[in-house]
Amino acid sequence: MKVLLVGDIVGKVGRRVLSNVLFKVIDQMKVDFTIVNCENAAGGFGITRETVSEIFKCGVNVLTSGNHIWDKKETLQFIVEDDRILRPANYPEGVPGSGSGIFETNTGRKICILNLAGRVFMDSLDCPFKTADREISKLKASVPASQGRQIIIVDMHAEATSEKIAMGWYLDGRVSAVIGTHTHVQTADEKILPNGTAYITDAGMTGPINSVIGIKKELALQKFLTKIPKKFEMAGGEGQFNGVIVDIEENSGIAKGIKRLQLTG
Repeated sequence: MKVLLVGDIVGKVGRRVLSNVLFKVIDQMKVDFTIVNCENAAGGFGITRETVSEIFKCGVNVLTSGNHIWDKKETLQFIVEDDRILRPANYPEGVPGSGSGIFETNTGRKICILNLAGRVFMDSLDCPFKTADREISKLKASVPASQGRQIIIVDMHAEATSEKIAMGWYLDGRVSAVIGTHTHVQTADEKILPNGTAYITDAGMTGPINSVIGIKKELALQKFLTKIPKKFEMAGGEGQFNGVIVDIEENSGIAKGIKRLQLTG
């Protein structure tokens, strides 16, 4: 089974690139299930009903997110209407939406998706490690034993590379893949950990190339040079598509390979 996780969609350029590239990638790489991190899809900050609908039409199965998920107030209402939209599972109890789910691939195989957020240099949420323990136990109990070992993909949305790497080691052998998101810069440390979990620190972003992590470079430079607050705007122009494909053995749930993708579109 091949699972594709596409790095953070950033604004209009990111949505355009996704529309131009995703179907081709799914077809050429024979992808069975597609996950997209959507938290920056609407103007770089949050999601709307329209942006979510647009992304799903590109061939996406599940949306994960992160700390920007609540940037648009309307999300509080519609996130509970579609279980294909996940927010980090370690938000406090009572927060709308779900942080994990069980879905079905195009081959009929059950696949579990878990969304977590880091705490280093980010909001102080519940412990992502203890949350992972709880959610993985719940997911494993919900999938019939006849399906074989559960396939669980984790989107670890975090700032600190150390925290993401620690999560990879913590979950090695318990999940099929731990894929980092959030920093918008694709890392080159993809690997299969000793107990069969695929890992990468960051899948990168799908958005404008000539930018500072998606933002107009002129505005970002002014902020760095002057320390005067600036209203950030998303860059335009040429776009890039970043993500990873994880090849998973269906019966064992063990990752056999992980491949980085970096395309223009």
